[in-house]
Amino acid sequence: MKRKTNHPDCLHNYRRKKIYRIMKLLSVFLFCGSMVISAAGYAQNKRVTIQESTISIQELFEQIENSADCRFAYSNSQLNPQQIVSVNVKDSDVEEVLKQVLDKNLTYKVIENYYVIVDKTQSDVVAQVQQHVVEGKVTDHMGEPLPGVNVYEQENPTSGVITGIDGSFSISVSSENASLTFSFVGFESQVVNVAGRTNFNITMVEEATGLDEVVVVAYGTQKKVNVTGSVSAVTSDKIEERPVQNVSQALQGIVPGLNVTSSGGGELNNPLKINIRGAGTIGDGSNSGPLILIDGMEGDMNSLNPQDIESISVLKDAASSAIYGSRAPFGVILITTKRGKEGRMQINYNNNFRWSDPLLKPNMLDSYTFAKYWNDARANAGQNPAFTDEVLERILAYQKGEIDYGTVANTNGDRWQQYTGSHANTDWFEEHYKSWTPSQEHALSMNGGSEKIQYYLSTNYLNQNGLLRHANDSFDRFTVTANVTAKLADFASIRYNTKFIRETYEKATHQFGLFYHNIARRWPTNPVYDPNGFYADGGEILQLREGGRNISEKDQNYQQFRLDIEPIKGWKLIGELNYRTDTYFSSSNYLPAYAHDVAGNPYAVGVGWLSPGSTQASEYASKTTYMSPNLYTQFTKEFEGGHNLTALAGFQSEENKTRNLGGYRNDLISPDLPTINTASGEDKITSGGYGHWATAGFFGRINYNYQEKYLVELNARYDGTSRFLREERWNLFPSLSVGWNIARENFWQPLEDKINTFKLRASWGELGNQNTNNWYPFYTTMPVGTANGSWMINGMRPNTASSPGLVSSLLTWETVRSWNIGLDAGMFDNRLTLVFDYFQRFTEDMVGPAPELPATLGTSVPKINNADMKSYGFELELSWRDKIGQVSYGVRGILADDQQEVTCYPNENGRVDMWYAGRMGGEIWGYTTHGIAKSDDEMNNWLANHDQSVMGSNWAAGDIMYEDLNNDGEINSGSGVLGDTGDYSIIGNNTPRYKFSIDLDAAWKGIDFRMLWQGVGKRDYALGGPYFWGANGNMWQAAGFKEHMDYFRPEGHELGANVDGYYPRPIMSWESNKNTKTQTRYLQNAAYIRLKNIQVGYTIPQTFTKKYGVQKLRFYVSGENLLTFTDMTKIFDPETIDGGWSDGKIYPLSKTISAGCSITF
Repeated sequence: MKRKTNHPDCLHNYRRKKIYRIMKLLSVFLFCGSMVISAAGYAQNKRVTIQESTISIQELFEQIENSADCRFAYSNSQLNPQQIVSVNVKDSDVEEVLKQVLDKNLTYKVIENYYVIVDKTQSDVVAQVQQHVVEGKVTDHMGEPLPGVNVYEQENPTSGVITGIDGSFSISVSSENASLTFSFVGFESQVVNVAGRTNFNITMVEEATGLDEVVVVAYGTQKKVNVTGSVSAVTSDKIEERPVQNVSQALQGIVPGLNVTSSGGGELNNPLKINIRGAGTIGDGSNSGPLILIDGMEGDMNSLNPQDIESISVLKDAASSAIYGSRAPFGVILITTKRGKEGRMQINYNNNFRWSDPLLKPNMLDSYTFAKYWNDARANAGQNPAFTDEVLERILAYQKGEIDYGTVANTNGDRWQQYTGSHANTDWFEEHYKSWTPSQEHALSMNGGSEKIQYYLSTNYLNQNGLLRHANDSFDRFTVTANVTAKLADFASIRYNTKFIRETYEKATHQFGLFYHNIARRWPTNPVYDPNGFYADGGEILQLREGGRNISEKDQNYQQFRLDIEPIKGWKLIGELNYRTDTYFSSSNYLPAYAHDVAGNPYAVGVGWLSPGSTQASEYASKTTYMSPNLYTQFTKEFEGGHNLTALAGFQSEENKTRNLGGYRNDLISPDLPTINTASGEDKITSGGYGHWATAGFFGRINYNYQEKYLVELNARYDGTSRFLREERWNLFPSLSVGWNIARENFWQPLEDKINTFKLRASWGELGNQNTNNWYPFYTTMPVGTANGSWMINGMRPNTASSPGLVSSLLTWETVRSWNIGLDAGMFDNRLTLVFDYFQRFTEDMVGPAPELPATLGTSVPKINNADMKSYGFELELSWRDKIGQVSYGVRGILADDQQEVTCYPNENGRVDMWYAGRMGGEIWGYTTHGIAKSDDEMNNWLANHDQSVMGSNWAAGDIMYEDLNNDGEINSGSGVLGDTGDYSIIGNNTPRYKFSIDLDAAWKGIDFRMLWQGVGKRDYALGGPYFWGANGNMWQAAGFKEHMDYFRPEGHELGANVDGYYPRPIMSWESNKNTKTQTRYLQNAAYIRLKNIQVGYTIPQTFTKKYGVQKLRFYVSGENLLTFTDMTKIFDPETIDGGWSDGKIYPLSKTISAGCSITF
């Protein structure tokens, strides 16, 4: 049942999910309690039995609501909820109860299932003036009915009604020329002239609140108009109903300054990399990821059910995150999950059925073109053809369908030929990747409660299937969440949150980095099947299907308790206890995979790194426990004259413990039971240990504002960590931010109708970074090896120990200082909003390379804090929301940029192959290309004045001509130090610049539409390896794609002349290195724009769904990654070039089409 919330002079009854629609029934008496509610029909068959001699009005109404499916609205000025009454009814209707308890001056009106208590005298007044009846319906911009809208006559405010559940209303006005006012919280009020009409359809427009919304910040919330730091907020509608596997994917492109990259491509268990405002450190062992807090506790947001998320706040500058101290030097992501709301139970079910296809697959050459390409590359290297004329004839015959088998027996007649002896025509990317793989996700939630207790319960199941045809990879996630809030007393409440998450990832053991490298190296002449119908050797299929499985299972258990006490108004005491356990278990087995010879007899092939026929079972387990108690207090006071003060102080500690153990055995007794216990090999322990770290901190914050015009915020945290020596363990991290809302000044009044908000912000802060990979950097440790001695004792290798490395007693925090200036503006009633930030961040005392000491030291030199770096950039966000007729629409664009510059680094010689002071992050050093020689004469003439002997020899037509930048007649990189780099120079930068997105949405009569474009405006990239260069170098480390055929070929070439080809002539030997140097000609433009998401939905009108007890029913279709525009060569995806085995050897991202529905009861 929906329960009421009493406030002085008004009662808010029904709260809707959407923030602006938080009530179905508004305050009845808006104007000093005098507004009258007219009656609407309601069934009189609700029966109740109540026998109470002493019961308060409030308790009585609650009992009736729980048993009769109705609700009450009244004003405290008319009816005291604590008034004691006596009731004795049995199987009576509600009206009978009201007759017993209501004062003689009170009566009631019935609107749908609402009983609205009104004064009899006011009811009579209304009756006297009712003359002209007007009817109609009120809806929002999506055509959804709006219940609880106040409709009243402007000239006679006491003549008013409230719209029903279906948004309908009927009101009697004093004359045909009356004016009606429609008002509703979160919507702009409208005034309509009746002008003799009797029927109206009213569409209400949401208030463009813009910068006036409330956002979550550290340890609380603030009105965005009062925020002085750099904070971006994301609401749940931006991430719900997207066909993505995790929250990180949904955040890409919607928060300025939040960078989300995929290091593992589209692999199902791929951890996305996230940073805020770019890389923050290059310190040895450090990382620059943000602190991620879920309801105040550190956690993995990618494991969350996206449907459980209420909002996400991204704290980007030091002023916003300083209160979290050493755990948040590079920003914070605050995730707030949904909680129960007072009212009757709401049940929501969401589903999503999706179909995924590889976003990009290289186009392999057909086998005949491939063979001719290979022969040409070998000829350029002075070698014999790889494919004989006889094989070439077989290849053509196979392609024409004259023969239906892809290979023949070898000269010995026992094995099938592969590579240079087979003649199939296989596209291995098409063979290994499936098309439109189905997956599904389901979510169910319940929320509701009374004034005393509210609850939110949910469960979610995701089944995501991979793209690999023969590996059958899959990812399953199951989550259960319960959030309960209970009011213990008027001054105290308790909150309990719990989550259980299980993630299961299964794949072929052979599915690891080398596999993606191997796909391109499998020649198209190799067949999928041998002539006997068995899977053929030489294509990775056998290893994937038969070579064993890897199954990993991760359980996460969150337990969170919170107690709020407010002894006096404005003073709160909060205690929190957060506890989380992460349990991980992984089992892998390598099983024998068998190809078949000509006679059909099996023979073993190698799987992974093991030799053919070898077997192995391995297991790894770990458990991590995390506990964090927080105690803090907050005081808020509004003083006379517009002075507002909020003070916060508290203590937090963290303790993290982890244990792990891993091992394996070879030689399985039975492949049907692949466990360590069923293997007969020697025990091998691969890992095992215990780790522990802890932090403690005292923190405080003071917020002051004067009339929301002048804003000041001070933060400080005194933090300690276990990762440093006692003398270096504690540090103070302060921050200061100020704001000036100029639009609140008197002199701004001439502009206020055009520019409603104009706020300047500035902040400074200092933080420390203790996020090192080494938890004990100050301990002297002695490396120990198990059975790894190079000698034998009693027939066995002994364990060994080597000299411990030295540690520095001065090793301490990295210090992160940042500045931020910003502007928040809202124009034209906040329909147009602008947010701009410029920042500088200085990371000092990074851990760099150890100083050079004589080799006689006998051990490693300790690393010290000796490097500094500077980051800087900007963020711009522009939004426009408006309505044209019945179409509401929005446009939002973001643009962000960040750069990093090393300002101090121990590189005395100035070597350019390492960091040095003044080096920009992402610098690409290379040679400047003059062009490709179109003839031997042109090449010889070039060499006469440009000695390229350092680069290689045997120069000829089709080879690269390099520019002589220093005009010394030789092409080289000098000594490779600053000031002497010869013809080697900075030719580009691979840092993604000008990251942008465009978010469009529109709605009309229940139809909603959204389109999100995301991209990078500027980026250079130097690609390499076989995916880019094709048939160069070792023939077993080469590839053949259609793009590779655009290479130099002289006149008269059997494949056709191509003197203006993109690539140099292919050379199947290491001599090709002379042409494949990093150089300007092959520097890629990695900028791109991608249609990240497009979605169309339709919400069924409530007038239809309410007949079946459905509050909301929405259907939608969605697409992810459907279009990409880039100048980069089509072999590569600009989003994944950094990951995998580098240079495109990676599990591809998916383009996804999905459909689903959301239904609320």
